[in-house]
Amino acid sequence: MPRVTVHRKAHFNAAHRLYRKDWSDDKNFEVFNKCSNQYFHGHNYELIVSLTGEISPETGYVYDLGVLRNLIKDEIEEAFDHKNLNIEVPEFKDLIPTAENISVVIYNKLRVHIPEDLDIKITLYETPRNFVSYSGE
Repeated sequence: MPRVTVHRKAHFNAAHRLYRKDWSDDKNFEVFNKCSNQYFHGHNYELIVSLTGEISPETGYVYDLGVLRNLIKDEIEEAFDHKNLNIEVPEFKDLIPTAENISVVIYNKLRVHIPEDLDIKITLYETPRNFVSYSGE
């Protein structure tokens, strides 16, 4: 059976601050620049969740995109949308909410709900020009 990749696009808005608690404000600014602003800053994140697997001979699907839509809504959008990631999302209590780390957190939140025979790839756009991808490696 052919392996096909299906994609679902989603969106959330969130604020964050890139900084290390154990560094001075000067050191944080040196490394993270204006992204270390103590008053936070926000992004309109675009998320693409891609699932790769064999087409089911029974349904013709790799994965039901309606189910994926609801999973993303329940696990990601509800948890992240219009939130301050540093303060309101437990996964970032001790983890800097960079796009890289956000993509890993999203992957881990979804992986437990997706059948193991499907490969997952998370693509997260922080801006239209800056984006990351994570596939569990």
